[in-house]
Amino acid sequence: MKKIFGIDVLLPLYLKTLTYSVPLDMQDSVKAGIRVIIPLGNKKMYSGIIVGISENPDVDFEMKDIIGIIDETPIVTASQLELWKWIAMYYICTLGEVMKAALPACLKLESQTKIAINRPVYDDLSGDINLDDTDKMIIDNLLDKQMSMDDLAKKSGKKNILPNIKKLLDIRVIVIEEELVNSYRSKYQSFISLHPDIDSGQKLVEAFDSLKKARKQEQLLRTYIEIASPVDFVHPLEIPKNELLDKSGISESVYRLCEEKSIFTSAKKRIDRIKNDIVAQKGLPELSSAQYEAFEKLKTASKPVLLHGITSSGKTEIYIRLIDETLKANRQVLYLLPEIALTTQIIDRLRVVFGDKVGIYHSNFSDAERTEVYNNLLKFGDEDGVKIILGVRSSLLLPFGNLGLIIVDEEHESTYKQYEPAPRYNARDAAVILGKIHGAKVVLGSATPSLESYYNAVQGKYELVKLTERYGNAILPEIRTIDMKRAFWKKKVVSNFSEVLLNAIKDALARNEQIILFQNRRGFSPFVQCDVCGNVAKCKYCDVSLTYHKYNNVLTCHYCGYSISMPSVCPKCNSPNIKTKGFGTEKIEDELSILIPEARIERLDLDATKSKYAYSKILHGFEAHTVDILVGTQMIAKGLDFGNVSLVGIMNADNLLNFPDFRAYERSFQLMSQVAGRAGRKDKPGEVIIQTSIPENPVIRQVIKHDYDSFFATQINERQTFNYPPFCRLIILSIKHSKQDVLREAGDVLKTMLLKTFGKDLAGPEPPPVGRVQNKFILNFRIKLKKNTNLDNCKQIINNAFVTLKADRKYSSVITIADVDPA
Repeated sequence: MKKIFGIDVLLPLYLKTLTYSVPLDMQDSVKAGIRVIIPLGNKKMYSGIIVGISENPDVDFEMKDIIGIIDETPIVTASQLELWKWIAMYYICTLGEVMKAALPACLKLESQTKIAINRPVYDDLSGDINLDDTDKMIIDNLLDKQMSMDDLAKKSGKKNILPNIKKLLDIRVIVIEEELVNSYRSKYQSFISLHPDIDSGQKLVEAFDSLKKARKQEQLLRTYIEIASPVDFVHPLEIPKNELLDKSGISESVYRLCEEKSIFTSAKKRIDRIKNDIVAQKGLPELSSAQYEAFEKLKTASKPVLLHGITSSGKTEIYIRLIDETLKANRQVLYLLPEIALTTQIIDRLRVVFGDKVGIYHSNFSDAERTEVYNNLLKFGDEDGVKIILGVRSSLLLPFGNLGLIIVDEEHESTYKQYEPAPRYNARDAAVILGKIHGAKVVLGSATPSLESYYNAVQGKYELVKLTERYGNAILPEIRTIDMKRAFWKKKVVSNFSEVLLNAIKDALARNEQIILFQNRRGFSPFVQCDVCGNVAKCKYCDVSLTYHKYNNVLTCHYCGYSISMPSVCPKCNSPNIKTKGFGTEKIEDELSILIPEARIERLDLDATKSKYAYSKILHGFEAHTVDILVGTQMIAKGLDFGNVSLVGIMNADNLLNFPDFRAYERSFQLMSQVAGRAGRKDKPGEVIIQTSIPENPVIRQVIKHDYDSFFATQINERQTFNYPPFCRLIILSIKHSKQDVLREAGDVLKTMLLKTFGKDLAGPEPPPVGRVQNKFILNFRIKLKKNTNLDNCKQIINNAFVTLKADRKYSSVITIADVDPA
């Protein structure tokens, strides 16, 4: 007798799981974690993940059957799904949104409804069938080819051709062929080898003789023999075609002539995008006594560990030792980094020790490359499988089979927090949960830990391990400030450089040393202003000024991307006196090229690193000393290691300290300390110059003294006084709408609902510093929950309030966002 199987299917959509029935012939193949094809609505098909199976499910509706099964084995593991569920619960989003973020696009199959003519029925079609013009248009277009319903609708010029489609389907003139398109394709490469007819030395000599009058063909054969020597005529070496052609300098057309003469044969083979046949070249790094002591403490730790090591203390060497211990236990490693840029240096350091056991996963890779890594992890236990994943926050969501170690390097970085779209998770905190799921060791490393992590360590939730000396007894850099108000008054400022900093740059260049200059603004100038009427160019869609980019002479909004050409006259008063105000990384680069024309300068910011390999090209150039001065934003503050940097300049500390956010001082201390840590590595003492108009600021004084403990004590007292994290749970609720009056009304309605539960713990609604983005006005609520508050209950109340608000037609288009633990 047929069992009624009900399966819960998860889709990468803003939906809860949907329940379907399984036809009898598919029931033996159903298992959690595999993809199935399901109907959704009247015309859509999707692939979803089975997350639950039950016999005779208790549902009050007639279940639809699934259409088909895609996978034989699960592509989502049980431990992976457990983390997804925690993220959905904790960060107030749907499980479908987590799935959408976790799976590479190639694994999320899309459907295209194809319509085809039913030729036998069409041939017998009688003339008395009543067909209108749209019916005839559909049939005429399908006579030669299949077409999608969208394409047919465009051809007809009608918004809805479903009635016509249904009519033609009913009389069987057309049929629907649903095609699930899988965008993932294996990668293939052509390999060349000797033709089977050349099976001896004598035959090879004859081949060369036949090519005496074809010098390029002879050169190609000679190059092959040089690479393949000694030649194995039984199993001739297969060489990638592009490699052979590049080395010989011979064209594809010449190769084809050789193939026609039976000199070579070629074959296409599937290759692994992530395998590079990299052989480990070095053994494990030697540890200093301080490093070895820290390593032993980390090995024996039974809780998550905060490794607080000053800059250049050698944390990476300790990580490598921990990785080796984990691999010996046949377990996997996840090494998280806050920026794609950092993978460039770290991957080189890992691969010289671990070879091709290391895989990389981040958004700069293509979907096919990410799918390759994902599938490789599913093969855990395979000798050729990747054992170490190096990546950014999305790597956390991969299907690890037996995770033994999670390293969160530079754990203080705000880029571990996802902002848009949901799920708005913090990879650092989720890593601790993932470690608990797998029983894996979790190490959070930083020279400037986040206040939350350090507080957890002080309270005993984490173990604390300290490294207080630089590797090789290197000396911490000397840090000094330049009072820019005094320097301007004394006329000792050239453009945006104090004389002290400019002279220090010239001295470092004279010693053939390198310089890093930090300015946390990209572009040439933050805004442009008319000197006559004071008009500032603003974004059309956001409440912000437009940033001037000199390289393409445009004004751009860094929030929505809107841009216009730099005007020659003021649009308000027609004055030509439009001046740039302030300075960004592009202006620093431009000014340096004028002040020190002989210097080789590169810029490391978002604008300069848009292409796939731009990061590595710039960093490798700086490492190889083909660049003298590196100008950058906070990208240069994140753990990069350059041995020849003797000077670091912080161009403007004030814009860090004066940012309107309760974390402003924490971020300022971290950024300035991290940037300062790039100076004076290895055997060279370094110097750091901070330009500021407030040199007496306590944070700057703590940076100068390298005094994290004093900084922590001051800031944690302020957090406790004003009830900010880590002494409360902070949730920011945002609502957005294109009409400001509708938004205000929605804010009042939502506030009334939330006050019933949260009372004085609720603040708002109020606009953020930038109150309109992408033509949507914004209002924020702030909820501070006590640490012992039932979070599940609070989040359910928030979700219910959002649903109730949007149920009112007047507010149905209001966008609602919940951000738990905003960074």
